[in-house]
Amino acid sequence: MKNNLLEHINIPQDLRNLSVDELPQLAKELREFIIDIVATKEGHLGASLGVVELTIALHYVFDTPNDLLVWDVGHQAYGHKILTGRKTIFHTNRQLGGISGFPKRSESEYDAFGVGHSSTSISAVLGMAIASKLKGESNKQHIAVIGDASIASGMAFEGLNHAGVTDANILIILNDNAMGIDPSVGALKEYFTNVKAGKSVRKNNIAEALNFNYSGPINGHDIHILLEELNRLKSIKGPKFLHITTTKGKGLRKAEKDQITYHAPGKFDKITGERILKSDDNSPPKYQDVFGLTLVELAEKNDKIVGITPAMPTGSSLKYMLEKFPERAFDVGIAEQHAVTLSAGLVTQGMIPYCNIYSTFLQRAYDQIIHDVAIQNLPVIFCLDRAGLVGEDGATHHGVFDIAYLRLIPNLVVYAPMNEAELRNILYTVQLGLEHPIAIRYPRGRGTTVDWKTSFKKIEIGKGKQLSQGEKIAVLTIGTVGNVIPKVKREFPTNTIAHFNMQFVKPLDEKLLHKIFKKFNLLITIEDGTIIGGFGSAILEFACTNNYQNKTIKRIGVPDNFIEHGKVDELYKIVGLDKESIVKEIEKLV
Repeated sequence: MKNNLLEHINIPQDLRNLSVDELPQLAKELREFIIDIVATKEGHLGASLGVVELTIALHYVFDTPNDLLVWDVGHQAYGHKILTGRKTIFHTNRQLGGISGFPKRSESEYDAFGVGHSSTSISAVLGMAIASKLKGESNKQHIAVIGDASIASGMAFEGLNHAGVTDANILIILNDNAMGIDPSVGALKEYFTNVKAGKSVRKNNIAEALNFNYSGPINGHDIHILLEELNRLKSIKGPKFLHITTTKGKGLRKAEKDQITYHAPGKFDKITGERILKSDDNSPPKYQDVFGLTLVELAEKNDKIVGITPAMPTGSSLKYMLEKFPERAFDVGIAEQHAVTLSAGLVTQGMIPYCNIYSTFLQRAYDQIIHDVAIQNLPVIFCLDRAGLVGEDGATHHGVFDIAYLRLIPNLVVYAPMNEAELRNILYTVQLGLEHPIAIRYPRGRGTTVDWKTSFKKIEIGKGKQLSQGEKIAVLTIGTVGNVIPKVKREFPTNTIAHFNMQFVKPLDEKLLHKIFKKFNLLITIEDGTIIGGFGSAILEFACTNNYQNKTIKRIGVPDNFIEHGKVDELYKIVGLDKESIVKEIEKLV
Protein backbone atom coordinates (compact mmCIF):
# COMPACT_ATOMS: atom_id res chain seq x y z
CA MET A 1 0.00 0.00 0.00
CA LYS A 2 1.21 3.51 -0.85
CA ASN A 3 2.25 5.96 1.81
CA ASN A 4 1.23 9.61 1.72
CA LEU A 5 -2.01 9.00 -0.14
CA LEU A 6 -3.35 12.40 0.92
CA GLU A 7 -0.41 14.11 -0.77
CA HIS A 8 -1.85 13.09 -4.15
CA ILE A 9 -5.48 13.98 -3.38
CA ASN A 10 -6.50 17.47 -4.39
CA ILE A 11 -10.09 17.00 -5.55
CA PRO A 12 -12.63 14.17 -5.10
CA GLN A 13 -11.85 12.77 -8.54
CA ASP A 14 -8.36 11.93 -7.27
CA LEU A 15 -9.95 10.19 -4.30
CA ARG A 16 -12.12 8.04 -6.56
CA ASN A 17 -9.01 6.69 -8.27
CA LEU A 18 -8.00 4.92 -5.05
CA SER A 19 -8.99 1.36 -4.30
CA VAL A 20 -11.45 0.69 -1.50
CA ASP A 21 -8.69 -1.02 0.49
CA GLU A 22 -6.64 2.19 0.46
CA LEU A 23 -9.37 4.31 2.04
CA PRO A 24 -8.67 3.37 5.71
CA GLN A 25 -5.07 4.54 5.22
CA LEU A 26 -6.37 7.79 3.72
CA ALA A 27 -8.64 8.24 6.73
CA LYS A 28 -5.66 7.90 9.05
CA GLU A 29 -3.68 10.48 7.05
CA LEU A 30 -6.63 12.90 6.88
CA ARG A 31 -7.06 12.76 10.67
CA GLU A 32 -3.35 13.41 11.16
CA PHE A 33 -3.48 16.33 8.75
CA ILE A 34 -6.40 17.95 10.57
CA ILE A 35 -4.78 17.42 13.97
CA ASP A 36 -1.43 18.76 12.75
CA ILE A 37 -2.91 22.03 11.46
CA VAL A 38 -5.49 22.69 14.18
CA ALA A 39 -2.91 22.01 16.93
CA THR A 40 -1.09 25.23 16.01
CA LYS A 41 -3.62 27.29 14.06
CA GLU A 42 -6.59 26.51 16.36
CA GLY A 43 -10.18 25.96 15.30
CA HIS A 44 -12.91 23.35 15.67
CA LEU A 45 -11.48 19.87 16.10
CA GLY A 46 -13.70 17.14 17.51
CA ALA A 47 -16.57 17.35 15.04
CA SER A 48 -14.39 17.00 11.94
CA LEU A 49 -12.35 14.14 13.42
CA GLY A 50 -15.59 12.26 14.01
CA VAL A 51 -16.70 12.29 10.36
CA VAL A 52 -13.44 11.48 8.56
CA GLU A 53 -14.65 8.10 7.24
CA LEU A 54 -18.03 9.54 6.33
CA THR A 55 -16.42 12.44 4.47
CA ILE A 56 -14.24 10.10 2.42
CA ALA A 57 -17.14 7.73 1.71
CA LEU A 58 -19.45 10.52 0.56
CA HIS A 59 -16.98 11.95 -1.92
CA TYR A 60 -16.02 8.44 -3.05
CA VAL A 61 -19.59 7.31 -3.75
CA PHE A 62 -21.24 10.50 -4.94
CA ASP A 63 -20.33 12.70 -7.91
CA THR A 64 -19.60 15.90 -6.01
CA PRO A 65 -19.94 18.77 -6.84
CA ASN A 66 -22.60 17.69 -9.35
CA ASP A 67 -24.27 15.79 -6.54
CA LEU A 68 -25.01 18.32 -3.81
CA LEU A 69 -23.64 17.86 -0.29
CA VAL A 70 -24.62 20.08 2.66
CA TRP A 71 -22.94 19.89 6.09
CA ASP A 72 -24.89 20.84 9.21
CA VAL A 73 -23.21 22.46 11.10
CA GLY A 74 -20.03 23.43 9.30
CA HIS A 75 -17.89 22.42 12.31
CA GLN A 76 -17.81 19.00 10.64
CA ALA A 77 -16.47 20.17 7.30
CA TYR A 78 -12.67 20.37 7.73
CA GLY A 79 -12.06 17.02 6.04
CA HIS A 80 -14.46 18.04 3.29
CA LYS A 81 -12.49 21.22 2.68
CA ILE A 82 -9.18 19.39 2.56
CA LEU A 83 -10.47 16.90 -0.02
CA THR A 84 -12.06 19.57 -2.21
CA GLY A 85 -9.17 21.72 -3.35
CA ARG A 86 -8.25 23.55 -0.16
CA LYS A 87 -5.59 21.27 1.29
CA THR A 88 -2.67 23.60 0.50
CA ILE A 89 -4.40 26.60 2.07
CA PHE A 90 -6.08 24.81 4.97
CA HIS A 91 -3.50 26.34 7.31
CA THR A 92 -5.22 29.71 6.69
CA ASN A 93 -8.48 28.37 8.12
CA ARG A 94 -10.37 31.06 10.12
CA GLN A 95 -7.53 33.55 9.73
CA LEU A 96 -7.84 37.02 8.23
CA GLY A 97 -7.80 36.62 4.45
CA GLY A 98 -7.85 32.82 4.71
CA ILE A 99 -10.56 30.26 4.17
CA SER A 100 -13.68 30.22 6.29
CA GLY A 101 -14.14 27.78 9.14
CA PHE A 102 -17.52 26.88 7.67
CA PRO A 103 -18.79 25.84 4.23
CA LYS A 104 -19.17 28.92 2.05
CA ARG A 105 -20.64 29.03 -1.44
CA SER A 106 -18.33 31.80 -2.64
CA GLU A 107 -15.29 29.78 -1.55
CA SER A 108 -15.82 26.53 -3.44
CA GLU A 109 -18.21 24.87 -5.86
CA TYR A 110 -18.14 21.89 -3.49
CA ASP A 111 -19.75 24.00 -0.75
CA ALA A 112 -23.35 23.67 -1.90
CA PHE A 113 -24.73 25.80 0.93
CA GLY A 114 -23.28 28.20 3.49
CA VAL A 115 -23.69 26.78 6.99
CA GLY A 116 -22.72 28.54 10.20
CA HIS A 117 -25.87 28.11 12.25
CA SER A 118 -27.39 24.70 12.79
CA SER A 119 -30.41 22.84 11.48
CA THR A 120 -30.65 24.46 8.04
CA SER A 121 -29.44 21.55 5.91
CA ILE A 122 -32.67 19.59 5.48
CA SER A 123 -34.66 22.58 4.23
CA ALA A 124 -31.82 23.66 1.95
CA VAL A 125 -31.29 20.20 0.47
CA LEU A 126 -35.03 19.75 -0.03
CA GLY A 127 -35.13 23.03 -1.94
CA MET A 128 -32.25 21.83 -4.11
CA ALA A 129 -33.95 18.48 -4.74
CA ILE A 130 -37.24 20.09 -5.72
CA ALA A 131 -35.37 22.40 -8.10
CA SER A 132 -33.57 19.42 -9.65
CA LYS A 133 -36.88 17.67 -10.23
CA LEU A 134 -38.38 20.75 -11.87
CA LYS A 135 -35.33 20.96 -14.14
CA GLY A 136 -35.57 17.30 -15.09
CA GLU A 137 -32.32 16.29 -13.36
CA SER A 138 -33.61 12.87 -12.30
CA ASN A 139 -30.25 11.33 -11.37
CA LYS A 140 -28.92 14.17 -9.23
CA GLN A 141 -28.26 13.30 -5.58
CA HIS A 142 -28.89 15.65 -2.64
CA ILE A 143 -27.29 14.80 0.71
CA ALA A 144 -27.51 16.50 4.10
CA VAL A 145 -25.27 15.51 7.01
CA ILE A 146 -26.85 16.63 10.28
CA GLY A 147 -25.89 15.98 13.90
CA ASP A 148 -28.15 14.57 16.59
CA ALA A 149 -28.12 17.95 18.38
CA SER A 150 -28.99 19.88 15.22
CA ILE A 151 -31.83 17.60 14.18
CA ALA A 152 -33.66 18.34 17.43
CA SER A 153 -34.16 21.96 16.34
CA GLY A 154 -37.59 23.03 15.19
CA MET A 155 -36.41 24.02 11.73
CA ALA A 156 -35.02 20.54 11.10
CA PHE A 157 -38.40 19.06 12.01
CA GLU A 158 -40.12 21.48 9.64
CA GLY A 159 -37.85 20.26 6.85
CA LEU A 160 -38.43 16.60 7.69
CA ASN A 161 -42.18 17.15 7.86
CA HIS A 162 -42.23 18.60 4.35
CA ALA A 163 -39.70 16.20 2.83
CA GLY A 164 -41.65 13.15 3.97
CA VAL A 165 -44.62 14.00 1.75
CA THR A 166 -42.52 14.65 -1.36
CA ASP A 167 -40.83 12.30 -3.79
CA ALA A 168 -37.69 14.43 -3.65
CA ASN A 169 -34.46 12.51 -4.13
CA ILE A 170 -32.77 13.37 -0.84
CA LEU A 171 -30.62 11.53 1.67
CA ILE A 172 -30.53 12.73 5.27
CA ILE A 173 -27.55 11.32 7.17
CA LEU A 174 -27.87 11.58 10.93
CA ASN A 175 -24.40 11.77 12.47
CA ASP A 176 -25.23 10.54 15.95
CA ASN A 177 -22.46 11.07 18.49
CA ALA A 178 -24.68 12.25 21.37
CA MET A 179 -22.88 15.62 21.28
CA GLY A 180 -23.33 19.13 20.03
CA ILE A 181 -20.85 21.54 21.54
CA ASP A 182 -22.15 20.26 24.86
CA PRO A 183 -23.88 16.88 25.33
CA SER A 184 -27.14 16.57 23.39
CA VAL A 185 -30.29 16.87 25.48
CA GLY A 186 -33.98 16.14 25.25
CA ALA A 187 -36.38 13.34 24.50
CA LEU A 188 -35.16 12.92 20.91
CA LYS A 189 -31.63 12.32 22.17
CA GLU A 190 -32.99 9.64 24.51
CA TYR A 191 -34.87 8.11 21.59
CA PHE A 192 -31.69 7.84 19.49
CA THR A 193 -29.88 6.35 22.50
CA ASN A 194 -32.56 3.68 22.72
CA VAL A 195 -32.32 2.99 18.99
CA LYS A 196 -28.58 2.43 19.29
CA ALA A 197 -29.17 0.11 22.23
CA GLY A 198 -31.75 -1.87 20.30
CA LYS A 199 -34.56 -0.83 22.64
CA SER A 200 -36.71 0.89 20.01
CA VAL A 201 -38.69 -1.42 17.73
CA ARG A 202 -38.97 -0.56 14.06
CA LYS A 203 -42.67 0.18 14.16
CA ASN A 204 -41.89 3.15 16.43
CA ASN A 205 -39.20 4.53 14.11
CA ILE A 206 -39.61 8.30 13.81
CA ALA A 207 -38.02 8.54 10.37
CA GLU A 208 -40.22 5.79 8.95
CA ALA A 209 -43.28 7.42 10.51
CA LEU A 210 -42.40 10.52 8.47
CA ASN A 211 -42.24 8.42 5.26
CA PHE A 212 -38.46 8.18 5.00
CA ASN A 213 -36.73 5.02 3.85
CA TYR A 214 -34.78 4.40 7.07
CA SER A 215 -31.58 2.41 7.52
CA GLY A 216 -29.20 2.06 10.43
CA PRO A 217 -27.82 2.59 12.90
CA ILE A 218 -24.46 1.63 11.38
CA ASN A 219 -20.89 2.20 12.48
CA GLY A 220 -19.79 5.50 10.98
CA HIS A 221 -16.12 4.60 11.38
CA ASP A 222 -16.31 1.42 9.30
CA ILE A 223 -15.65 2.73 5.82
CA HIS A 224 -16.56 -0.56 4.12
CA ILE A 225 -20.00 -0.61 5.73
CA LEU A 226 -20.47 3.08 4.86
CA LEU A 227 -19.60 2.50 1.22
CA GLU A 228 -21.91 -0.48 0.95
CA GLU A 229 -24.86 1.39 2.44
CA LEU A 230 -24.30 4.64 0.52
CA ASN A 231 -24.08 2.75 -2.75
CA ARG A 232 -27.32 0.95 -1.92
CA LEU A 233 -29.13 4.17 -1.01
CA LYS A 234 -27.80 5.89 -4.11
CA SER A 235 -30.06 3.73 -6.27
CA ILE A 236 -33.21 4.30 -4.19
CA LYS A 237 -35.43 7.22 -5.13
CA GLY A 238 -37.33 9.47 -2.75
CA PRO A 239 -36.56 10.62 0.81
CA LYS A 240 -34.03 8.43 2.62
CA PHE A 241 -32.66 8.56 6.18
CA LEU A 242 -29.36 6.95 7.20
CA HIS A 243 -28.52 6.76 10.91
CA ILE A 244 -24.79 6.43 11.65
CA THR A 245 -23.01 6.39 14.99
CA THR A 246 -19.65 8.10 15.46
CA THR A 247 -17.33 9.29 18.20
CA LYS A 248 -16.62 12.99 18.36
CA GLY A 249 -12.86 13.56 18.43
CA LYS A 250 -12.13 10.11 16.97
CA GLY A 251 -8.42 9.42 16.59
CA LEU A 252 -7.13 11.74 19.33
CA ARG A 253 -7.53 10.14 22.75
CA LYS A 254 -7.78 13.43 24.65
CA ALA A 255 -10.47 14.65 22.24
CA GLU A 256 -12.45 11.45 22.63
CA LYS A 257 -12.34 11.62 26.43
CA ASP A 258 -13.06 15.36 26.80
CA GLN A 259 -15.38 16.09 23.92
CA ILE A 260 -16.64 19.40 25.26
CA THR A 261 -13.19 20.96 25.62
CA TYR A 262 -11.89 19.52 22.37
CA HIS A 263 -14.76 20.85 20.31
CA ALA A 264 -12.48 23.87 19.92
CA PRO A 265 -9.47 23.29 22.19
CA GLY A 266 -7.17 26.12 21.18
CA LYS A 267 -3.51 25.17 20.72
CA PHE A 268 -2.50 21.66 21.76
CA ASP A 269 0.31 19.12 21.40
CA LYS A 270 -0.48 17.17 18.24
CA ILE A 271 1.06 13.96 19.64
CA THR A 272 -0.28 13.85 23.18
CA GLY A 273 -3.31 16.07 22.72
CA GLU A 274 -2.36 18.08 25.82
CA ARG A 275 -3.66 21.65 25.55
CA ILE A 276 -1.13 24.48 25.57
CA LEU A 277 -2.75 26.80 28.06
CA LYS A 278 -2.17 30.48 28.44
CA SER A 279 -1.68 31.66 31.98
CA ASP A 280 -4.84 33.30 33.32
CA ASP A 281 -3.05 34.56 36.43
CA ASN A 282 -3.97 38.17 37.14
CA SER A 283 -6.14 38.28 34.02
CA PRO A 284 -9.56 39.93 34.01
CA PRO A 285 -12.43 37.43 33.83
CA LYS A 286 -14.32 36.43 30.72
CA TYR A 287 -17.64 38.24 30.48
CA GLN A 288 -19.41 34.89 30.21
CA ASP A 289 -17.96 33.88 33.58
CA VAL A 290 -19.02 37.17 35.15
CA PHE A 291 -22.53 36.36 33.97
CA GLY A 292 -22.46 32.71 35.08
CA LEU A 293 -20.91 33.21 38.50
CA THR A 294 -22.97 36.29 39.29
CA LEU A 295 -26.16 34.46 38.37
CA VAL A 296 -25.32 31.70 40.87
CA GLU A 297 -24.64 34.33 43.52
CA LEU A 298 -28.02 35.94 42.89
CA ALA A 299 -29.86 32.62 42.65
CA GLU A 300 -28.60 31.64 46.09
CA LYS A 301 -30.63 34.50 47.55
CA ASN A 302 -33.58 34.60 45.13
CA ASP A 303 -35.31 31.29 44.53
CA LYS A 304 -37.41 32.72 41.69
CA ILE A 305 -34.37 33.02 39.42
CA VAL A 306 -34.05 30.43 36.66
CA GLY A 307 -31.46 30.14 33.89
CA ILE A 308 -32.14 29.06 30.29
CA THR A 309 -29.80 28.48 27.37
CA PRO A 310 -30.25 26.86 23.94
CA ALA A 311 -27.41 24.30 23.83
CA MET A 312 -24.66 26.61 25.13
CA PRO A 313 -24.24 25.88 28.87
CA THR A 314 -20.44 25.82 28.64
CA GLY A 315 -20.03 28.68 26.18
CA SER A 316 -22.39 30.92 28.12
CA SER A 317 -21.19 29.72 31.56
CA LEU A 318 -24.70 28.77 32.58
CA LYS A 319 -22.93 25.53 33.48
CA TYR A 320 -22.23 27.02 36.92
CA MET A 321 -25.94 27.32 37.67
CA LEU A 322 -26.63 23.90 36.14
CA GLU A 323 -24.14 22.46 38.60
CA LYS A 324 -25.41 24.38 41.64
CA PHE A 325 -29.16 24.50 40.92
CA PRO A 326 -29.91 21.82 38.31
CA GLU A 327 -33.65 22.06 38.97
CA ARG A 328 -33.61 25.80 38.10
CA ALA A 329 -31.30 25.79 35.07
CA PHE A 330 -32.29 24.44 31.67
CA ASP A 331 -30.36 23.56 28.54
CA VAL A 332 -33.20 23.31 26.02
CA GLY A 333 -31.08 22.18 23.08
CA ILE A 334 -30.74 24.01 19.78
CA ALA A 335 -34.12 25.68 20.13
CA GLU A 336 -33.84 29.45 20.41
CA GLN A 337 -37.52 30.06 19.67
CA HIS A 338 -38.54 27.65 22.40
CA ALA A 339 -36.05 29.20 24.84
CA VAL A 340 -37.61 32.64 24.43
CA THR A 341 -41.23 31.54 24.74
CA LEU A 342 -40.40 29.16 27.60
CA SER A 343 -38.97 32.20 29.39
CA ALA A 344 -42.15 34.14 28.69
CA GLY A 345 -44.23 31.34 30.19
CA LEU A 346 -42.09 31.30 33.30
CA VAL A 347 -42.56 35.04 33.78
CA THR A 348 -46.35 34.72 33.73
CA GLN A 349 -46.07 32.56 36.84
CA GLY A 350 -43.82 34.90 38.78
CA MET A 351 -40.42 33.44 37.95
CA ILE A 352 -37.38 35.50 36.90
CA PRO A 353 -35.82 33.89 33.82
CA TYR A 354 -32.37 34.85 32.60
CA CYS A 355 -32.49 33.69 28.98
CA ASN A 356 -28.87 33.44 27.84
CA ILE A 357 -28.41 33.29 24.06
CA TYR A 358 -25.54 34.27 21.81
CA SER A 359 -26.42 37.48 20.00
CA THR A 360 -26.20 35.88 16.56
CA PHE A 361 -28.49 33.02 17.62
CA LEU A 362 -31.15 35.32 19.08
CA GLN A 363 -31.80 36.39 15.50
CA ARG A 364 -33.47 33.00 15.07
CA ALA A 365 -36.13 33.86 17.67
CA TYR A 366 -37.06 37.35 16.56
CA ASP A 367 -40.80 36.75 16.24
CA GLN A 368 -40.92 35.22 19.71
CA ILE A 369 -39.25 38.31 21.19
CA ILE A 370 -41.95 40.48 19.65
CA HIS A 371 -45.03 38.24 19.80
CA ASP A 372 -44.52 36.32 23.02
CA VAL A 373 -42.49 38.74 25.14
CA ALA A 374 -42.69 42.39 24.09
CA ILE A 375 -46.37 42.64 23.10
CA GLN A 376 -47.30 41.14 26.47
CA ASN A 377 -44.64 43.26 28.19
CA LEU A 378 -43.27 40.26 30.05
CA PRO A 379 -40.02 41.10 31.88
CA VAL A 380 -37.81 38.37 30.43
CA ILE A 381 -34.11 39.06 30.96
CA PHE A 382 -32.20 38.39 27.74
CA CYS A 383 -28.46 38.00 28.30
CA LEU A 384 -26.79 38.32 24.90
CA ASP A 385 -23.35 36.75 24.95
CA ARG A 386 -20.92 37.26 22.04
CA ALA A 387 -22.34 40.67 21.12
CA GLY A 388 -20.22 42.63 18.67
CA LEU A 389 -17.43 41.21 16.53
CA VAL A 390 -16.51 37.72 17.72
CA GLY A 391 -13.45 36.95 15.61
CA GLU A 392 -12.54 33.80 13.73
CA ASP A 393 -16.05 32.37 13.32
CA GLY A 394 -16.82 35.20 10.94
CA ALA A 395 -19.94 36.58 9.32
CA THR A 396 -22.38 33.94 10.55
CA HIS A 397 -21.40 34.50 14.17
CA HIS A 398 -20.71 38.23 14.60
CA GLY A 399 -23.27 39.67 17.01
CA VAL A 400 -23.46 43.06 15.33
CA PHE A 401 -27.17 43.36 14.53
CA ASP A 402 -28.76 43.13 17.97
CA ILE A 403 -28.79 46.84 18.80
CA ALA A 404 -30.53 47.65 15.52
CA TYR A 405 -33.05 44.83 15.56
CA LEU A 406 -33.91 45.16 19.25
CA ARG A 407 -34.17 48.90 19.76
CA LEU A 408 -37.16 49.20 17.44
CA ILE A 409 -39.28 46.83 19.56
CA PRO A 410 -41.74 48.61 21.91
CA ASN A 411 -41.44 47.81 25.64
CA LEU A 412 -37.93 46.34 25.27
CA VAL A 413 -35.05 47.89 27.24
CA VAL A 414 -31.58 47.57 25.66
CA TYR A 415 -28.50 47.86 27.86
CA ALA A 416 -24.78 47.40 27.20
CA PRO A 417 -22.33 47.38 30.14
CA MET A 418 -18.95 49.00 29.66
CA ASN A 419 -17.18 46.64 32.06
CA GLU A 420 -17.60 43.71 34.42
CA ALA A 421 -18.91 45.83 37.30
CA GLU A 422 -21.71 47.21 35.17
CA LEU A 423 -22.62 43.73 33.91
CA ARG A 424 -22.66 42.45 37.46
CA ASN A 425 -24.78 45.38 38.66
CA ILE A 426 -27.37 45.15 35.88
CA LEU A 427 -27.76 41.41 36.54
CA TYR A 428 -28.42 42.33 40.17
CA THR A 429 -30.75 45.21 39.33
CA VAL A 430 -33.10 43.32 37.00
CA GLN A 431 -34.02 40.67 39.58
CA LEU A 432 -35.19 43.35 41.97
CA GLY A 433 -38.22 44.00 39.78
CA LEU A 434 -38.69 45.05 36.14
CA GLU A 435 -41.53 46.80 34.36
CA HIS A 436 -40.33 45.70 30.92
CA PRO A 437 -38.24 42.98 29.25
CA ILE A 438 -34.56 43.83 28.90
CA ALA A 439 -31.72 42.77 26.62
CA ILE A 440 -28.23 42.93 28.15
CA ARG A 441 -25.50 42.65 25.51
CA TYR A 442 -21.86 41.88 26.28
CA PRO A 443 -18.92 40.68 24.19
CA ARG A 444 -16.85 37.56 23.84
CA GLY A 445 -13.54 37.77 25.66
CA ARG A 446 -12.11 39.23 28.81
CA GLY A 447 -13.00 42.35 30.70
CA THR A 448 -10.83 45.03 32.22
CA THR A 449 -10.71 44.38 35.98
CA VAL A 450 -9.10 41.58 37.95
CA ASP A 451 -10.97 42.29 41.19
CA TRP A 452 -14.43 42.30 39.65
CA LYS A 453 -16.49 40.81 42.48
CA THR A 454 -17.53 44.13 43.99
CA SER A 455 -20.59 44.76 46.14
CA PHE A 456 -23.80 45.14 44.16
CA LYS A 457 -25.18 48.56 43.21
CA LYS A 458 -28.55 49.24 41.66
CA ILE A 459 -28.49 50.76 38.17
CA GLU A 460 -31.14 53.30 37.29
CA ILE A 461 -32.88 52.19 34.11
CA GLY A 462 -32.43 54.63 31.24
CA LYS A 463 -29.60 56.64 32.75
CA GLY A 464 -26.22 57.34 31.19
CA LYS A 465 -23.22 58.95 32.82
CA GLN A 466 -20.41 61.35 32.03
CA LEU A 467 -17.01 59.77 32.56
CA SER A 468 -14.73 62.69 31.74
CA GLN A 469 -14.82 66.40 31.08
CA GLY A 470 -14.02 68.18 27.84
CA GLU A 471 -14.97 71.29 25.91
CA LYS A 472 -14.68 70.64 22.17
CA ILE A 473 -16.20 67.27 21.32
CA ALA A 474 -18.62 64.87 22.96
CA VAL A 475 -17.89 61.18 22.49
CA LEU A 476 -20.92 58.99 23.19
CA THR A 477 -20.25 55.27 23.55
CA ILE A 478 -22.31 52.20 24.25
CA GLY A 479 -20.86 49.03 25.72
CA THR A 480 -17.29 47.81 26.14
CA VAL A 481 -16.00 49.73 23.12
CA GLY A 482 -16.02 52.71 25.45
CA ASN A 483 -12.93 51.35 27.20
CA VAL A 484 -10.73 52.62 24.36
CA ILE A 485 -11.70 56.28 24.88
CA PRO A 486 -9.35 57.01 27.82
CA LYS A 487 -6.50 55.95 25.52
CA VAL A 488 -7.89 58.13 22.74
CA LYS A 489 -8.12 61.12 25.08
CA ARG A 490 -4.40 60.95 25.78
CA GLU A 491 -3.73 61.81 22.13
CA PHE A 492 -5.39 65.24 22.54
CA PRO A 493 -5.13 68.24 24.84
CA THR A 494 -6.75 67.63 28.20
CA ASN A 495 -9.89 69.70 27.63
CA THR A 496 -10.72 68.37 24.16
CA ILE A 497 -12.92 65.30 24.69
CA ALA A 498 -15.87 64.75 26.99
CA HIS A 499 -16.75 61.07 27.26
CA PHE A 500 -20.29 59.88 27.93
CA ASN A 501 -21.10 56.23 28.63
CA MET A 502 -24.75 56.15 27.60
CA GLN A 503 -25.34 52.58 28.93
CA PHE A 504 -28.88 52.33 27.55
CA VAL A 505 -29.68 52.29 23.86
CA LYS A 506 -33.32 52.23 24.87
CA PRO A 507 -34.61 54.17 26.65
CA LEU A 508 -32.08 56.87 25.87
CA ASP A 509 -31.14 59.24 28.67
CA GLU A 510 -32.83 62.24 27.10
CA LYS A 511 -32.06 64.55 30.01
CA LEU A 512 -28.34 63.87 29.56
CA LEU A 513 -28.62 64.17 25.77
CA HIS A 514 -30.24 67.61 26.02
CA LYS A 515 -27.34 68.68 28.20
CA ILE A 516 -24.83 67.32 25.67
CA PHE A 517 -26.49 68.89 22.62
CA LYS A 518 -26.80 72.29 24.27
CA LYS A 519 -23.09 72.36 25.05
CA PHE A 520 -21.44 70.62 22.07
CA ASN A 521 -21.59 71.19 18.34
CA LEU A 522 -19.33 68.22 17.57
CA LEU A 523 -20.42 64.72 18.57
CA ILE A 524 -19.18 61.21 17.81
CA THR A 525 -21.13 58.05 18.55
CA ILE A 526 -19.22 54.76 18.82
CA GLU A 527 -20.69 51.25 18.91
CA ASP A 528 -19.59 47.70 18.10
CA GLY A 529 -22.76 47.06 16.15
CA THR A 530 -24.06 47.81 12.70
CA ILE A 531 -24.09 51.50 11.89
CA ILE A 532 -27.38 51.13 10.03
CA GLY A 533 -30.18 51.53 12.54
CA GLY A 534 -27.93 51.28 15.57
CA PHE A 535 -27.04 53.46 18.55
CA GLY A 536 -25.74 56.30 16.39
CA SER A 537 -28.97 56.28 14.43
CA ALA A 538 -30.86 56.63 17.69
CA ILE A 539 -28.84 59.74 18.53
CA LEU A 540 -29.52 61.21 15.08
CA GLU A 541 -33.23 60.58 15.58
CA PHE A 542 -33.09 62.36 18.93
CA ALA A 543 -31.35 65.36 17.34
CA CYS A 544 -33.93 65.52 14.55
CA THR A 545 -36.92 65.11 16.86
CA ASN A 546 -35.67 67.85 19.18
CA ASN A 547 -34.66 70.20 16.36
CA TYR A 548 -30.97 70.40 17.22
CA GLN A 549 -29.65 72.09 14.11
CA ASN A 550 -26.12 72.93 12.99
CA LYS A 551 -24.67 70.00 14.90
CA THR A 552 -22.01 67.71 13.42
CA ILE A 553 -22.65 64.11 14.38
CA LYS A 554 -20.18 61.45 13.26
CA ARG A 555 -21.17 57.80 13.68
CA ILE A 556 -18.57 55.07 14.07
CA GLY A 557 -19.66 51.44 13.96
CA VAL A 558 -19.72 48.29 11.88
CA PRO A 559 -20.27 49.23 8.21
CA ASP A 560 -23.13 48.00 6.06
CA ASN A 561 -21.54 44.78 4.88
CA PHE A 562 -20.86 41.34 6.33
CA ILE A 563 -17.53 41.26 8.16
CA GLU A 564 -15.38 38.24 7.47
CA HIS A 565 -13.30 36.18 9.89
CA GLY A 566 -10.10 37.20 11.67
CA LYS A 567 -8.87 38.12 15.11
CA VAL A 568 -11.04 40.71 16.84
CA ASP A 569 -8.29 43.34 16.96
CA GLU A 570 -7.70 42.84 13.22
CA LEU A 571 -11.39 43.28 12.51
CA TYR A 572 -11.58 46.37 14.70
CA LYS A 573 -8.92 47.99 12.52
CA ILE A 574 -10.83 47.05 9.37
CA VAL A 575 -14.10 48.58 10.57
CA GLY A 576 -12.47 51.59 12.25
CA LEU A 577 -13.12 50.77 15.90
CA ASP A 578 -9.48 50.65 17.01
CA LYS A 579 -7.82 53.51 18.85
CA GLU A 580 -5.88 54.83 15.85
CA SER A 581 -8.94 54.99 13.61
CA ILE A 582 -11.00 56.79 16.26
CA VAL A 583 -8.19 59.29 16.82
CA LYS A 584 -8.13 60.05 13.09
CA GLU A 585 -11.89 60.64 13.01
CA ILE A 586 -11.68 63.02 15.96
CA GLU A 587 -8.76 64.85 14.33
CA LYS A 588 -10.89 65.41 11.23
CA LEU A 589 -13.63 67.00 13.31
CA VAL A 590 -11.45 69.03 15.66
